[in-house]
Amino acid sequence: MIANAHREITRLIPEDSFLVEERVKDDFDFPIHFHPEYELNFIYKGKGVKRIIGDHSENIEDIELVLAGPNIVHGWKLHKCTCKEIYEITIHIHQDLLNEKTLSRRIFKPIKDMFSRSKHGILFSRETTLKIMPRLMMLTRISGIEYYLEFVSILNDLAKSENQRMLSNSSAEKEDFHNSDKIKKVYDYIQENFNKTITLGEISELVNMSPVSFNRFIKKRTGKTFVSYINDTRISFASHWLLETDLTIGEIAFKCGFNNIANFNRLFKKSKNCTPKEFREQFVGIQKVL
Repeated sequence: MIANAHREITRLIPEDSFLVEERVKDDFDFPIHFHPEYELNFIYKGKGVKRIIGDHSENIEDIELVLAGPNIVHGWKLHKCTCKEIYEITIHIHQDLLNEKTLSRRIFKPIKDMFSRSKHGILFSRETTLKIMPRLMMLTRISGIEYYLEFVSILNDLAKSENQRMLSNSSAEKEDFHNSDKIKKVYDYIQENFNKTITLGEISELVNMSPVSFNRFIKKRTGKTFVSYINDTRISFASHWLLETDLTIGEIAFKCGFNNIANFNRLFKKSKNCTPKEFREQFVGIQKVL
């Protein structure tokens, strides 16, 4: 399973501490994957969905909350679930949200210990999940320092909650994953240069691969073509700036590396099912970054 897992490039950018995404869906179509960020995943109305964490798999109940640690293989499949309105909140968390010095403080010990256990995947009890659920749903509706503090408070309450269940018998370390160094190099390079023209030849040379081999490699590891991956990175930054700045749509398009506003609008709408203007004006509760 590890050999076939996709190394997901999350939409969490280096300047953010964590990313909250809220959605209603009728399927789980993303392949089994791993990434260096922690992931807190909440699912409601998902009875019959199959959860896969490391070497563990089982069908879930109607509601669940799971914390997956860095680089552990994980994913959810529709399996026997028949609900067409599955509610999901996914939170990707940088490994340095709370740095090692902060976590060494006595007050943060419960969170530090929980993060350590998360390398096996943690399923929180139904009672804990029902208690935390309204607070997770409110996260995207608050902002500023309250947003950050509330999330750390949620982590603390989860860390101290009873009846936590570790799911996988094995854990995953970063060096266990084939080609992780190469995909990390690609990720870092595109994060630094997404606002410029990046050619297939240029990125292939970076990782000492032929263009044909690189195309196969990135498709296998991210589930996206090279062009799609770059465009998704640009759209991710654009979404962030549409919500967090007063820059015009034209300025944001240029800042993201799009020299043609019409092309930017087309790709944005394809990704978000709305125009950049609609996203900025009508956006409510789908994503919040800090």
